[in-house]
Amino acid sequence: MSIHPLAGKPAPTDALINVSELENAYYDRTPDIDNPLQRVSFGTSGHRGSPLESSLNEAHILAMTQAICDYRALQKITGPLFMGKDTHAVSGPAQRTALEVLAANRIDTVIQQDDGFTPTPSISRAILNHNSKKDTSADGIVVTPSHNPPADGGFKYNPPNGGPADTDVTDWIQRRANDLLKNSNREVKRLSYEIALRAPNIHQQDLLTPYVDDLLKVIDMEAISANLVKIGIDPLGGAAVSYWQAIGERYRLDLTVVNTEIDPTFKFMTLDHDGKIRMDCSSPYAMASLVNLKDQYQIAMGNDADADRHGIVTPGVGLMNPNHYLSVAIDYLLADRSNWNPRAAIGKTLVSSSLIDRVVELRGRKLFETPVGFKWFSQGLLDGTICFGGEESAGASFLCRNGSVWTTDKDGIILCLLAAEIIARTGKDPAQRYAEMVRDLGRPYYARTDIPATAAQKAALKKLSPEALSARELAGETITAKLTRASGNNAEIGGLKVASQNGWFAVRPSGTEDLCKIYAESMRSEEHLKQIQEEAWQIMQAVFKGSA
Repeated sequence: MSIHPLAGKPAPTDALINVSELENAYYDRTPDIDNPLQRVSFGTSGHRGSPLESSLNEAHILAMTQAICDYRALQKITGPLFMGKDTHAVSGPAQRTALEVLAANRIDTVIQQDDGFTPTPSISRAILNHNSKKDTSADGIVVTPSHNPPADGGFKYNPPNGGPADTDVTDWIQRRANDLLKNSNREVKRLSYEIALRAPNIHQQDLLTPYVDDLLKVIDMEAISANLVKIGIDPLGGAAVSYWQAIGERYRLDLTVVNTEIDPTFKFMTLDHDGKIRMDCSSPYAMASLVNLKDQYQIAMGNDADADRHGIVTPGVGLMNPNHYLSVAIDYLLADRSNWNPRAAIGKTLVSSSLIDRVVELRGRKLFETPVGFKWFSQGLLDGTICFGGEESAGASFLCRNGSVWTTDKDGIILCLLAAEIIARTGKDPAQRYAEMVRDLGRPYYARTDIPATAAQKAALKKLSPEALSARELAGETITAKLTRASGNNAEIGGLKVASQNGWFAVRPSGTEDLCKIYAESMRSEEHLKQIQEEAWQIMQAVFKGSA
């Protein structure tokens, strides 16, 4: 992966979006339904696009919101719909459009009061809190493209289980939304925004305080406060800015929000690896401003725009690799949370580090490995069969201290607070605990690369069977597994994973670009990792050759 010469540097003026131009494009441009790139398409976490590319415009939001209303009627979901938004420029207009449709469909809808912002985990928590106490089922929408660049927008649906919607749900909503678009949204019910905001079914509430007050159920906030852990937080201009300010005040923490600015251009960001502004808290380039402050705090943390991801910065290491921190978090929680059901599994995506496998085995737990996507953990977190679910892309959540459900969507806020709890309770930061861990369990060497792939090649990868692979060894070791379905739930990977005793690689086609993503890891050495990558490339060339 080539690194842009300005990566990690402050964003120059010519990198900033024109907010007025973006909002005009949102309202004025009409998607071409015959163009696949301009249709509604739900990925692993909702529909994302940009008004400037006619891939997320008012027409899309109208269609998706009406489709969700129709889905609710089909499923007899009669409770309130909790809706949050992040700080992207498109999120405000998109929420207003969605409210026009929800009001017209007489859906009881709850939004943050005073036109405030609401992180993804807060919406998940609100859904679950309602559904644990009421006879009706609540669900939710979060208007966010997560860590994507400022010109992007996003729209994701959380059903009554509180987590990301499964493919059977999103496929239905996607089909219905595209049918509505084909008919120029003539079937969409809609009120004007001024009338919608005054409608009796639209409710403005404080969603922040209940979430913040409940944090002591999932994190030892008293220990963090009592030990005066010195914390720095950079919400990267996202929806968690006011949440972190409230957390510091509520629990009397030694906590500094190093950047409280909210600006839809995200002009305070440093550029990511490719020279784009991206609120990716797992990127050392996007997090460069906070990394530069690492020696001022015992622990410094960041979140992406909707706060469902976490970035952990320590004085000795800087920004921790997400896989490293997940391994430390799991190890600490399994040793500390004595009230958790000992039969509850640890969930991980199949492209997450195999160091997690070793931690889970050491702690005597069951591993639940799934395809990419947090949706695979939602039901298990809800019913307690999973106590922790995590992704390699710095997204995770876990149970309350008493073993009850916290959220069923990713929660970057509690993963950040857990790092402070680890310091308070053990006297060591996560990077120090990681160094101790790898001395006992082995050090992982991990990388992801992208290779060009045509539509035909990506289709061939999706149809691949394990039997079609003739290779018997991987980097000098006997291949122990060839998987096109995840070992935990037998769900289709949409690609391939090949593993040996001390290494593995996995290949997945991109849903939006003409490339495939190759993940690889060695538990032996950097040289062994390179050998795995080279052999993965050779295997994939053989697969692609057969599709030509």
